[in-house]
Amino acid sequence: MHEELWITKLFNDYLGGVGAAILSLLNIHAHDPSRPWANFVTLQLVVVLILVVVFAILRPRLSMDKPGKLQHTFEIIYDFLNEQAHEQISHHAGRYVALLGTLFLFILFANLLGVVPGFESPTMFPQVPLGCALVAFAYYNISGVRENGVGKYLAHFAGPMPALAPLMIPIELISHLARPLSLTIRLYANMYAGEQVTLAFLGLTYLGAFPFLGLHVFVAFLQAYVFTLLTMIYVAGAVAHDH
Repeated sequence: MHEELWITKLFNDYLGGVGAAILSLLNIHAHDPSRPWANFVTLQLVVVLILVVVFAILRPRLSMDKPGKLQHTFEIIYDFLNEQAHEQISHHAGRYVALLGTLFLFILFANLLGVVPGFESPTMFPQVPLGCALVAFAYYNISGVRENGVGKYLAHFAGPMPALAPLMIPIELISHLARPLSLTIRLYANMYAGEQVTLAFLGLTYLGAFPFLGLHVFVAFLQAYVFTLLTMIYVAGAVAHDH
């Protein structure tokens, strides 16, 4: 069981009633009703707050003539994701960049939060990668139905030959249902392992932990990219027009 972080303690001490009311509306029973806020929830709220503040700072500073460093940074991220989307999806790829970019930035900032003293990466809790995976799963299926219609999208599961449909349909269903699980385990396992290794070396020596902090940052970027890239591939398969 994870120790209650200071930010979670603040939420439970001062907003415990609000948390309990929200859980009651959702018909969810907390393990400890007097401490309804969990670490992974408060950490996600911190990530959302950081993103809101960053874009609140960025928005009024957007300029065509004199773009600042922050604008340059996000333009690089956008150009990279847009290029990757066109390579993987090609067909009307631009319409999918908003959701893909949101997933990438949320996961990236969530991964990097663990580098900040006093915080942990929310993605080292399985609930958070699972939530992102379910969003990706729902999004590519909805995109496939919207692009091809229900009938043609479901026909993808039958394969190219009608005679193979009885074999292909179960295989495709299992394959698709396994995708949220694989996305969850990949992100959770990598971030949890990285967090534990960094904490272990911090407990031994601060200087010895610096290489692992650098590795943690690298893994944070890599896992955000891998998650987003796989989502692009799933979207590409769902919206493809098979002949």
